[in-house]
Amino acid sequence: MIELRVNGGVHRVDPAVGRSLAETLREDLGLTGTKVACGEGHCGACTVQLDGVPVLSCITLVHTVRAREVTTIEGLRDHPLVESFVRADALQCGFCTPGQIVSAAALVEANPEPSRDEIRHAMAGNLCRCGAYPKIEEAVLTWRG
Repeated sequence: MIELRVNGGVHRVDPAVGRSLAETLREDLGLTGTKVACGEGHCGACTVQLDGVPVLSCITLVHTVRAREVTTIEGLRDHPLVESFVRADALQCGFCTPGQIVSAAALVEANPEPSRDEIRHAMAGNLCRCGAYPKIEEAVLTWRG
């Protein structure tokens, strides 16, 4: 058994060796906001934060995150970026949106007023197959407003 700190709570899980953080979040804890698309760390749909830093949970072994705080999209439910994404219409199908918001939240925590280039750099690991990138940039630029 290991204890995971997720979104401010503590959860005891008994994952098999080699189980990913994404699998544990979705299947054991019911936190299905974290999406798995490629399963290989290429697309960013599974992005969560570990101690405030974005990581790809589909390639992060759950055993490696003990004693660290995991923040999922569910933990960011009340973050102003959520409303900003809606206001800017920064989603189409919505599948990548949780990972996009998790990455953007880490960015604005470190830099509350990022430039377009800083946004593009910080968000480069999050793919949007619908091509909503200009709207995503707008959402991050206007997140407070």
